[in-house]
Amino acid sequence: MRVFAFSEARQNLATVLKLAQTDGSIRVRHRDGRVFTIRPETTEDSPLDIASVPEVVDSVRESRER
Repeated sequence: MRVFAFSEARQNLATVLKLAQTDGSIRVRHRDGRVFTIRPETTEDSPLDIASVPEVVDSVRESRER
């Protein structure tokens, strides 16, 4: 994981964001010693997102009719 000084990250923000996207995360160290992590936000699909709800409903109805 790469670590940037705060001033360097501020001057090269676009580069830092691209590196965070490819590397997974980047750390930024502030002058007072605090460290921040920049990570891309992931958009994970919910396991409850069903592409074809009517098909599932039909399957449930068929199983109940048996």
